[in-house]
Amino acid sequence: MNATDLTQCPAHELLQLYRSGQASPVEATQAVLARIERLNPQINAFCVVDPDAALASARASEARWQAHRSSGAPVGELEGVPTTIKDLILTRGWPTLRGSRTIDPQQAWDVDAPATARLREAGAVLLGKTTTPEFGCKGETNSPATGITRNPWNTAHTPGGSSGGAAAAVAAGLGPLAVGTDGAGSLRIPAAFCGNVGLKPSFGRVPAYPLSPFGSVAHLGPHTMSVRDAALMMNVLKKPDARDWTSLPPESTDYTVGLEDGIRGLRIAYSPTLGYARNVHPEIAAAVDAGVRQLQALGAHVEQVDPGFDDPLDITTGLWFLGAHTVWSGLTPEQQAVTDPDFRAEAALGAQLSAAQVQQLNLRRGALGSHMRQFMQRYDLLVTPSVAVPAFEARPAGTVPMDPQAMLGWTPFSYPFNLTQQPAITVPCGLTSKGLPMGLQIVGPMFGDALVLRAARAFESVHPVPRPRMG
Repeated sequence: MNATDLTQCPAHELLQLYRSGQASPVEATQAVLARIERLNPQINAFCVVDPDAALASARASEARWQAHRSSGAPVGELEGVPTTIKDLILTRGWPTLRGSRTIDPQQAWDVDAPATARLREAGAVLLGKTTTPEFGCKGETNSPATGITRNPWNTAHTPGGSSGGAAAAVAAGLGPLAVGTDGAGSLRIPAAFCGNVGLKPSFGRVPAYPLSPFGSVAHLGPHTMSVRDAALMMNVLKKPDARDWTSLPPESTDYTVGLEDGIRGLRIAYSPTLGYARNVHPEIAAAVDAGVRQLQALGAHVEQVDPGFDDPLDITTGLWFLGAHTVWSGLTPEQQAVTDPDFRAEAALGAQLSAAQVQQLNLRRGALGSHMRQFMQRYDLLVTPSVAVPAFEARPAGTVPMDPQAMLGWTPFSYPFNLTQQPAITVPCGLTSKGLPMGLQIVGPMFGDALVLRAARAFESVHPVPRPRMG
């Protein structure tokens, strides 16, 4: 197999090639590194690339595969698969700068976050760190520290954010697996914009350390080429870590088992607008509607119905601005002066919130969560568009006022499910007339991660989407 082909293989296909001896982790890593060298200057998906460490890891992985083929020695669940880490997630040996010029890159970097540790244990080959807006503060990926990250489908457009570097890398064939974060859509927005799969698991299913300053709206999860790859990653990422006091107890689910069981008989609520979105692009509305008809053809019982809640944008942005102010308050005046103007504006809005206002936001969030738990007793799944608009023009930080509408008004389907903590996945559902990806979102009941993956796989099986052509 040639190098170009290896960069286009999802993780589960690479593992099959390794198992049969048709390809090796070293070959795959070399191919991906060569592609990063060629394409990253165009899209700016990485803020750290470490070829020496990646190749050393790949050689060790190759030796384990050789031992496996000769004697049956064990291999890791992601043995030899090139993988990236978002620059919000601690990684031993590499700086975690969070897209910011306020963090000292020369400090000791001797701790792995739980997600990073589990990926290493599973044999993944870590390539480097992917770009993020400063502190993951918005749904597009630009910052004074790392510049503008661009969409592989059209480099004039944004890949979304805040896991934009992860999304651009996966879409461009710069590693089939990425781990990202999602505080208001930060995995699902870029997945929709880049034609990838992005899963926000149930809160606590993937342990985090340290906890996000944005609190319990922030989730960690996989960003991948395929649903099967997301399931493989979840098997690894879900393993407990005592450092996260909010993490869920261990559970034995193998997310790849039953993945092909289909959706016949499932009760699906379909809401094209959630009852309040008025800005859904007509091509996205049509594509999602067609996708829902495909779900019906697969045997699901679909009812068009709105969940029955008002737009919680002010709850999301209020809590988010409070988190921004929390980070801001810990910076020196010199550090504050070099921050992203968008982050600075968010922090200023957060400073205006009183304790009573914050408590009201949390109470309203609790009411929304209770409402959705009850709604999901009547349905197995909820389907919506992923994002109301296709990827828009890539732009520098500070281009638009960072008020609630500018920040998240164009993604009304993502942030409600950070508030409710439900699992939600984005899968590609077609391309616009201008060749930009569109996404369909599947939301499950709390802890229904396996069901969400199964439904996403059923849709993916009848709705393949092409990869962008780069290089």
